[in-house]
Amino acid sequence: MTADSIPSNILVSEHPILSHKISILRSSATIPSAFRSVLRELTFHLGFEATASLTTKPVSLTVPVGHDHVECTGATLSEKVALVPILRSGLGMVDSMLELVPNAAVHHIGMYRRDMMPVQYYNRLPKKCEADVAYILDPIIATSNTVMSVIGILKKWGVEKIHVVAVVGSKDGITTIAESHPDVTITVGVIDNELTEDGDILPGIGDAGDRLFGTPLIEDDEELMHPSKRRKSSADMTKK
Repeated sequence: MTADSIPSNILVSEHPILSHKISILRSSATIPSAFRSVLRELTFHLGFEATASLTTKPVSLTVPVGHDHVECTGATLSEKVALVPILRSGLGMVDSMLELVPNAAVHHIGMYRRDMMPVQYYNRLPKKCEADVAYILDPIIATSNTVMSVIGILKKWGVEKIHVVAVVGSKDGITTIAESHPDVTITVGVIDNELTEDGDILPGIGDAGDRLFGTPLIEDDEELMHPSKRRKSSADMTKK
């Protein structure tokens, strides 16, 4: 996807530091603790760009000058912001966004895939929508089916503006969102061109939820014990 072919509601970061950090996130050598740290850093910078469209209103304040306080006019955000992480992997993006907008509400939506289609298993949106803008947080946009489903949920909820923040997006996935929802903005770190038949993005960053929480690495309840003190498994016994 060339710069000329990118729809106007898709914002792709071209910052060299983000490219460097995304490479670390992709690497198979990146352990879960480093993956979490880099995802936080990437989210902060992507979130900084994504929140550039927020507006401010004047606010009166005082500034300490020596032993006195000088009155001046500052600025405060006008909009009420809601963060909507898609469980599980979206959880790794919440803290960084809260550093940018600490007064934002956080509403969780849990989704999993069944036969390439999203299934909702958790929804903590309040009955009444009081947010002016909602930021959907998901590290990966592959087929876009999950994000499209959440966009539909949020529109039905009644939020006026929706902004998707992702680290990696497939060309097909983000194009589908942009064309189906021209009123939704997407901020993404990089666009990958290929999707597998199973709907996985290539090269992508792997399963973000598993890499974030280290779930593939947890094999038993003795992982913190010295190997010599662990129980012998039947597999170990058959090797001898």
